[in-house]
Amino acid sequence: MRNELVAVAVGALLTFAGEARAQDAAAPKKAEATKAPAAAKGKTEVTWWGHAAFIVRTPGGAVIAIDPWLTNPKAPKDAAQPEALDAILVTHGHFDHVGETKALAQKTGAKVFGSFELVNLLGLPEAQAVGANAGGTFQVKDATIHLVEAVHSSSYQSDPKGPSQYAGAPLGYVIQIEKGPTLYHAGDTGTFGGMELIATQFKPTVAMLPIGGHFTMGPAEAAQAARLLKAQTIVPMHYGTFPLLQGTPDALKGELKKLRGGAKVVDLEPGRSTAL
Repeated sequence: MRNELVAVAVGALLTFAGEARAQDAAAPKKAEATKAPAAAKGKTEVTWWGHAAFIVRTPGGAVIAIDPWLTNPKAPKDAAQPEALDAILVTHGHFDHVGETKALAQKTGAKVFGSFELVNLLGLPEAQAVGANAGGTFQVKDATIHLVEAVHSSSYQSDPKGPSQYAGAPLGYVIQIEKGPTLYHAGDTGTFGGMELIATQFKPTVAMLPIGGHFTMGPAEAAQAARLLKAQTIVPMHYGTFPLLQGTPDALKGELKKLRGGAKVVDLEPGRSTAL
């Protein structure tokens, strides 16, 4: 099993690295601003690209990518990657979360938010690199973005054949949207008591939680996280991408039922925009 996982992960990493280099080469030297259409009037739209990757579009026209590994095995086939982004949020340095961050930043001119160490390792232009840490708060059009803690590890490997480098502490993100929901993307994490503080301070209405297990929470732990967060809606993520990520939305629903939790599980289909 370990050998199979290593083979899958290395294969995915090499694929990602090759595509990222190709995109870097094809990207313009200087990104030109492209105006993105706003979401449906009065709505916030979320598109899941599989794994932990999301595109969020707000009523005020902000377009935000989170952990944009847009070439993951669950990504929608033949879907065009976004041409316009205002911000890219990266939770930590592992390849399946950094994804196409650098290529997308070069193409769109978006600012990249992440831990200070990780953003420095990405080698972005100074105007686009927003290195910060838990406690940081930033405004992107009608979205207020808060950086919060996560319980995981973080390293970055710019060259698949080279060593991994320390990439700072892992992060989660809370996105408060004017006249819209408050989203919480937990990143890769286990359940931790600070989720109760996130609930008290930010009152997230939608929580994007990993449920695959092994590297993150599984369904039972995610149900406990949902209880701590008191979110009305849970969007499961980080499952089914690799054989070890065996948690499922149905298992999460079962665990929430055991806890008599009232949260609704919204199982998104990759590539389909959903209004929240």
